[in-house]
Amino acid sequence: MRKLTVAAFISLDGVIQAPGGPEEDTSDGFRFGGWIVPYTDETSSQAIHALFSQPFELLLGRRTYDIFAAYWPQIPPSSHNRIADLFNSVPKHVATHRSATLEWHNSHALQGDLTEAIRALKHQDGADLLTQGSADMVRQLLATELVDELRLMIFPILLGRGKRLFDDNAQASAFTLAHSNCTPGGVLITRYVRSGEVRTGTFEEH
Repeated sequence: MRKLTVAAFISLDGVIQAPGGPEEDTSDGFRFGGWIVPYTDETSSQAIHALFSQPFELLLGRRTYDIFAAYWPQIPPSSHNRIADLFNSVPKHVATHRSATLEWHNSHALQGDLTEAIRALKHQDGADLLTQGSADMVRQLLATELVDELRLMIFPILLGRGKRLFDDNAQASAFTLAHSNCTPGGVLITRYVRSGEVRTGTFEEH
């Protein structure tokens, strides 16, 4: 069975909305689009390239798909942008009710119940599944046991409002920190692997 990894740029207060630019997602009056840009450096760029160094297929919500579909196909192949080449070529599985409008190359609509569709997708042969953005869809995934890894780049800022990665519906789960690194600007680069159920205890003496 192939692995499902949730990858996200995330603020200290859990916001993942519009990390890449001011016009990326202004819904609900969000005004901090592009908040990761001041922290971009060689270390963070290397981490992003490492994320895409293994074979993957994209798993996207509709809003993120539309943002990506309006941007990545416009990057010419001659630019030698490896991420653009990958995103434009790999299979893209999309949570949408408008399957007829998926015009980006190699895009496929998920059919029926989202949880069951992704569970079936995980049991198919192929590369591992990787999310980008897609806050609404990811929160649904976190309410199930379908997420195997979290690849989070945690930025040292509070945004106060915006779409968040976690909500009260997330499945209680334990994760093991498999890797971590820190950029000169204070961005934590982390990889968490699911490791079972939440354990509890007490500090009371017996």
